[in-house]
Amino acid sequence: MRDWISLNMTPGVGPRAATKLLERFGSASAVFDARRTELESLRIRPETIESIMKKEFHDKALEEFERVKKAGGDILILDDGSYPDLLRQIDDPPITLYVRGDWQACLEQPCVGVIGSRNCSTYGKNSAEMLSRELAARGITIVSGLARGIDTSAHRGAIEAKGRTIGVLGTGLDSIYPKENTRLAEEILEKGGALFTQFPLGTPPLKDNFPYRNRIISGLSLGVLIVEASERSGSLITARLAMEQNREVMAVPGNITSGNSFGTNYLIKAGAKLVQQWQDVVTELPSEIAAAILPPKIENVRTGSGSDRISSAAPSDLNDHERTIWPLLPVDDSIHIDALLEESRLSFGDLNAALVGLDLRDLIRVLPGKNYARRM
Repeated sequence: MRDWISLNMTPGVGPRAATKLLERFGSASAVFDARRTELESLRIRPETIESIMKKEFHDKALEEFERVKKAGGDILILDDGSYPDLLRQIDDPPITLYVRGDWQACLEQPCVGVIGSRNCSTYGKNSAEMLSRELAARGITIVSGLARGIDTSAHRGAIEAKGRTIGVLGTGLDSIYPKENTRLAEEILEKGGALFTQFPLGTPPLKDNFPYRNRIISGLSLGVLIVEASERSGSLITARLAMEQNREVMAVPGNITSGNSFGTNYLIKAGAKLVQQWQDVVTELPSEIAAAILPPKIENVRTGSGSDRISSAAPSDLNDHERTIWPLLPVDDSIHIDALLEESRLSFGDLNAALVGLDLRDLIRVLPGKNYARRM
């Protein structure tokens, strides 16, 4: 443990340098036993080599571990069985992870990253909060960066649903950034969530730290959902990292005249999954996870008398008006409200009440232009 913490604290040893050292020497302890000439052959900075040769941070590493434990946290190391499996699979994973909170319970659930612009619109804020709330309510851990804007809304949505959320920091565990989210970080811990960082205690919010933080967000997650992102947003960097890590990339479409929508609309054009509702996210997860979350499909039976409309057994809890329109709602197409009105022979008020009731129970999809379709 001491050697791993010490190596992580050594100036000039980021994830790439650490990976290079571990590939060459096999373990953190072997790095500190290496000869100077062996270290020099890896083209590591002279000051870094000097620090390794002197084992400069060995004593500080023990102090660091004690301080973290005293604060209620823990330090996970790369060769430990408790280190997150998904994160271990990426190129150049962080060699240590500082954690606080119920991190094991968070990682036992499927994780999805939800990120976006710090300067978000009301639309973006509401979208992030709604989608995170719906996903967290269904047992998905929301991973985000505890930043202003979309990140804050994502964490809050998960908390509102009494779900779990992970805040990944670009600082040490003892330094929340931005300061106004200190209370949010406390809420995350109080509600069964967790905080993660690769940075030692006392690390300030340096600009170069945040790409490393974004790498952890995508690395912990099965997929990443970008809600709003400008043309030069850091969220696009996270999307690229997610693609490199073979994670699903999803995006919420936005107003084409809004600068905050440039990034998400660009990602959708480039092949990211367009997300309008929580089901769109779940369908992108591994099939066994999606099957456990989504309602079971009802076997489809085509009606007779030449109709191409798909029919299936109606749920048992439908009222009379809902049962009337159920067989009229297609699965693989949609039907306009005027056609429903004509075919059902219901009054507009009764029809509208029936549609609202079905929608509230997630039995139908409400489509643009007052069109409706049954969920499979």
